[in-house]
Amino acid sequence: MNAQHTAAAPAETPVTVLGLGLMGSALAGALLDQGHPTTVWNRTPHKAKPLADRGAHPAATPGDAVAASGLVLACVLDHDALRTVLDPVAEAGGLAGKALVNLTSGEPEQAVEMAAWAASHGAGYLDGGIMTTPPGVGNPEMMFLYSGDAEVFATHRPTLAALGDPLHLGTEPGLASLYDAALLGLMWATFTGWLHGTALVTSEGTTATDFTRVALRWLTGAVSGFVTTYAPQVDAGRYPGDDATVDVQIAAIGHLVHAAHARGLDTSLPELLKATMERASARGHGSDSYASVIEVLRGAAHR
Repeated sequence: MNAQHTAAAPAETPVTVLGLGLMGSALAGALLDQGHPTTVWNRTPHKAKPLADRGAHPAATPGDAVAASGLVLACVLDHDALRTVLDPVAEAGGLAGKALVNLTSGEPEQAVEMAAWAASHGAGYLDGGIMTTPPGVGNPEMMFLYSGDAEVFATHRPTLAALGDPLHLGTEPGLASLYDAALLGLMWATFTGWLHGTALVTSEGTTATDFTRVALRWLTGAVSGFVTTYAPQVDAGRYPGDDATVDVQIAAIGHLVHAAHARGLDTSLPELLKATMERASARGHGSDSYASVIEVLRGAAHR
């Protein structure tokens, strides 16, 4: 009788999570859900208890936490707090050979500084941007942006996928932070535009739900098509006005300003947009597409 051998399942990668606020706890929880041995540390130890009850290993010190895993995820208050936590570990040689993934919110310049600091202590470094709130962590449809060491990303991509869809933007460490800021700006502008539109139509008795149903169809259809068309125009620096020119848009937004004013709504948002379009027109882009407004937004430094 032939013996049958069943290959053992590969062991999941051990991971350390530094910082157990709402987001850090969500990160650790998602790793536990995927079977990763997870060591956790927080400045206030009691925050580790819910995770310990789920199988996480609380560490008494940052040094103990870092020593437990080759992959270290950090999600603390800010970069100053991160350095306060990790400086003693680094000075003791504890970061050498580790992969440090920094998911602490910050600025691109701080990411560049952290990458250089990590390299000086023998650690590989990725900077990250979490494009969801804590309840979305672990959802494969949610984006996690990374930039920095490509080898670290390639090695640990399967583990990072436990958190969400991992996207490596490039080896420049500040890219993830830069994208994060840009995408949040897009989100806030979209939210505010939607809320202004909602205020306008609900003044006549329409519900926000009814308006949003139509608005989402508009955004995912026509508006996404406009953006897709405008992106290569921006890359080329040429803005053919063969769909709708800036001057046409100025006339159209005047109707929005009037409708909002007539219903007693705040008009500061459409007035701001109108003024930006008018500046583009004054610079000679009146017959160009709306994409040419980027020449105003880029400011004098770009020119």
